[in-house]
Amino acid sequence: MEKLNAFIEENKDRFIEELFGLIRIPSVSSKSEHKPDMQSATEYIKKSLLEAGADMAEVIPTDGHPVVYAEKIIDPSLPVVMVYGHYDVQPAEPLELWKSPPFEPEIRDGKIWGRGADDDKGQLFMHVKAFEYLVNNDKLPCNVKFMIEGEEEIGSPSLGKFCEANSDKLKCDVILVSDTAMIGRDAPSITTGLRGLSYMEVEVTGPNRDLHSGLYGGAVVNPVNVLAKMIASLTDENNRITIPGFYDDVIEASDEERKGMANAPFDEEQYKKEIDVDNLGGEAGYSTLERTGIRPSLDVNGIWGGYTGEGAKTILPSKAYAKISMRLVPNQDYRKVDEMFKSHFESIAPPGVRVNAKLLHGGQGYVSPIDHPAYRAASKAYEDTFGKKPIPYRSGGSIPIISLFEKILGVKSILMGFGLESDAIHSPNENYPLWNFYKGIETIPLFYKYYAEEMK
Repeated sequence: MEKLNAFIEENKDRFIEELFGLIRIPSVSSKSEHKPDMQSATEYIKKSLLEAGADMAEVIPTDGHPVVYAEKIIDPSLPVVMVYGHYDVQPAEPLELWKSPPFEPEIRDGKIWGRGADDDKGQLFMHVKAFEYLVNNDKLPCNVKFMIEGEEEIGSPSLGKFCEANSDKLKCDVILVSDTAMIGRDAPSITTGLRGLSYMEVEVTGPNRDLHSGLYGGAVVNPVNVLAKMIASLTDENNRITIPGFYDDVIEASDEERKGMANAPFDEEQYKKEIDVDNLGGEAGYSTLERTGIRPSLDVNGIWGGYTGEGAKTILPSKAYAKISMRLVPNQDYRKVDEMFKSHFESIAPPGVRVNAKLLHGGQGYVSPIDHPAYRAASKAYEDTFGKKPIPYRSGGSIPIISLFEKILGVKSILMGFGLESDAIHSPNENYPLWNFYKGIETIPLFYKYYAEEMK
């Protein structure tokens, strides 16, 4: 441990400058104008992995954005750990809410600020630097592969096909992922569950053009008014989702699991303070951690229609739109939910409008067993560096490709996240504490050590 900590201390400024170089690349996967930036990010990561000690690294095209693959095979008889991460980031808008430019990273208050600082460039880079330490000090106890994709933030639409086409290249014993959060800085945790996702876009169309609201208002059905009422009807007074059949496949958590969640350290007042709200909501009968970990949810992610510019324009809009996401629990199939949603949403539309609902992307939920050798190895690693045993924790987030890895490659994933809920991922002013970044580099090498021992 002393040698590892000395390595981190001696190189920490270099680590940050190298990470900053990656953050400066605006690799936004959802915007076509950033396609050249996506390529730049892959080349940057390829170079970083080779410099860290990979035997080979390559940028492999897909139907969408490319994948960076690298490997270090020290002995074919030893187990193989494959590190998964992603180099794409969410759009930075609204830009005016950032305290510093999103792609000009800086350090303030002991944190790295910038888009991708946590999700997932900061967490990915921990693995590159931990790998560098193990290789340079001849301490790598097993084989390592890297698969770094560029479409996670848009649902990984090309990665399933990529995995099928490269299944031999990607053979491994476990997949190691850092793209999740801990319960708190002093409460290390291992994510054992992820919610699935069904992400829809809906369009409501009324008249064939925008109309004068004085001449037509009150006589023609207004698509924006209709959309607002339709969305409001999707949940009831107890915040349960009203789509028929939606809960049919939901497996209720056991009393034992709910008791375990209740014992997890969680400060609800601090939670509210961090996001500046005075009250919380959600499905009646469940705690905040349960609502985000073991229960499904439905949220409007964006809504628009009509005139939204400066000043007034008195029109009755022709169209209204919304983006709606449903977070799903394991055993709910996003494709089935997609069909349920479309059928229900179209059925509740009143006469005078036409409705179109389409799936933008989705993915299955995932549950990771706590009796797996990789879980035991991760638990020991956290215990060594944090001084306490980590808590198994179900996250409210989604990483759609994780369940597909198990289906296509036949291996489990272990989710060793080092982020915090306060890191503002997907929001303006995303950040990542320096302490967490260095703690990740300190902990990951121990995972390799204990996993190799578990697999003997």
